[in-house]
Amino acid sequence: MRIGDLAGQRVAVWGFGREGRAAITAIRSRLPQLPLTLFCSAGEVDAAQAFDATLQVRGEEPDAAALAAFDVVVKSPGISAYKPALQDSGVRVTSGTALWFAERPDARVVAVTGTKGKSTTTALLAHLARSLGVRTVLAGNIGMPLLELLHTQADLWAIELSSFQTGEAGPVELGLITSLYEEHLDWHGSRERYIADKLKLMDVSRQLLVNGLQASLLQRTQGHPHRLLFGQAPGWHVEGGVIHRGTQPVFDAGLLRAPGEHNALNACAALAALEAMGFDALAAAPSLASFRPLPHRLQPLGEQGGHYWINDSISTTPQATLAALGSLAGQQVTVIVGGHDRGLDWSEFVTAMQAHAPHAILAQGANGPRIAQALRAAGIAVEETTSVATAVERARVLTPAGGTILLSPGAPSFDQFHDYAERGRRFAEMAGFDGHEIVGIEGLGVA
Repeated sequence: MRIGDLAGQRVAVWGFGREGRAAITAIRSRLPQLPLTLFCSAGEVDAAQAFDATLQVRGEEPDAAALAAFDVVVKSPGISAYKPALQDSGVRVTSGTALWFAERPDARVVAVTGTKGKSTTTALLAHLARSLGVRTVLAGNIGMPLLELLHTQADLWAIELSSFQTGEAGPVELGLITSLYEEHLDWHGSRERYIADKLKLMDVSRQLLVNGLQASLLQRTQGHPHRLLFGQAPGWHVEGGVIHRGTQPVFDAGLLRAPGEHNALNACAALAALEAMGFDALAAAPSLASFRPLPHRLQPLGEQGGHYWINDSISTTPQATLAALGSLAGQQVTVIVGGHDRGLDWSEFVTAMQAHAPHAILAQGANGPRIAQALRAAGIAVEETTSVATAVERARVLTPAGGTILLSPGAPSFDQFHDYAERGRRFAEMAGFDGHEIVGIEGLGVA
C-alpha cells in the first residue's frame, strides 16, 4: 500500500511518538484534505492538536469496535500487531515502515535486524560506506523514522529494523541478521512468534547475510537461496583478536573504540554487508578505528570516586549482559542487572556466572528478586536492591578502588524509566557525570 492508496479511505493513526508524527506529516504532504483520526494517550492530546489542528484526536486506546470504524490503521512500531483490538476489528493495518518501502522500491537497502548488535552494525555499515564517499542514509529503528526521509536520495540505505518492523519491510537487496535470542515476548506473545517475526526479513531479502556462529540461526535460514555468512572462514571473521577476510588479516580488533569480541563480530557483519553490496570493504576497514561507540552500548563514562563507570543501558537481554561482562574479562567488575520483567530465561546467565562470576552482582528492579533467586539457587553470591539508584550506592561500597561499575541490566527499563536512554542518563548522573553529555546517535539521516 502506498500513501496515495489512502485517498478516499477512513484512516486512523495509532501512536503519537516520532513514528506517528512522521506518518501524519507524510500523509498530509500527499493527501492534505484526507480526514485523519489519531489515537494516542490522554496526556498527548494537547500536543497532538498543536501538532496538527485538523486531526480528530482521541486520547484513548481503541477497542475493536472503535477500529472497525476505519478502513486503514497506520500503527506505530510499539503497538503490537497481535493486540486483540487489531485482530478482531478486521481493519487493514499498515505502518510508516511499510508505506516507505512501498514508496521507495528504487532504494538500495541493507536491512539489519537481530536481537542484539543491530544498532551498532547498522551504524558501522553507514560509517564505513561514508568513508568510501558513498552517499548513505542511516535510519529506521536506530532513531529516525523512514518517512522523515521520504524524498531523500542516496546510494545506500542502512536501515535498522526491530522485530516489530521486519514483517513490514521489503523487498530489500540485502537482509542482515546479527543474532537471534528471545526478547519482546510481551509484544509478540511467544518465543516462537518472536523468532518467526524476526525471520520474516528472510522472505523479502534478495541476499541474506547471517551470523555463522549461531547454530540455531544457521539452521533456520538454510533454505535461503542466496545466503552469506559472517563470523566464519573463509568470510569476514575474528581470529586471535584480529578481523580477517578469509586468511587475510585486515584490522586489529583492539583498535575498535567499541570494546568486546561481540563488537568485532558486528564490524565483520558490517564489512561483509558492504562487500555484498558491491563496495570495497578492504578499503573501508581502516575507518573502523574512527567509529564512535553508540550511547548506552558499553559506553565508558570515565573515572569517578576511584571507580570506572560503564553505561550499557541498552542491554535488555541476559545474553547482552554476558557479552558486556565478556568484554571486561580480567577486571574487577560490579554489575547491576534487572529491570522490567518480560519473563526472559536467565538460566544461561546463571550457568555462565557459575564459571566466571564478576566481583559482585547487584540485582534490582521488577525482576531483580527472580534473578537473585536463580543465582542463589546455583550458589552464586548476589545482593538485591530496590532500584538502580540504590544499586549504584551499594556498588560504590562493594567495588574496590580501581574497579569497574557496569550497568548492564539484561532487561528493559519500563519499571523505573521511560526508556533505556533515560536509564543510561540517570545512571551517569548517579555516578557523578553530566547525563546531558550523553548525546544521541551520530550520523542519522543522509551523509
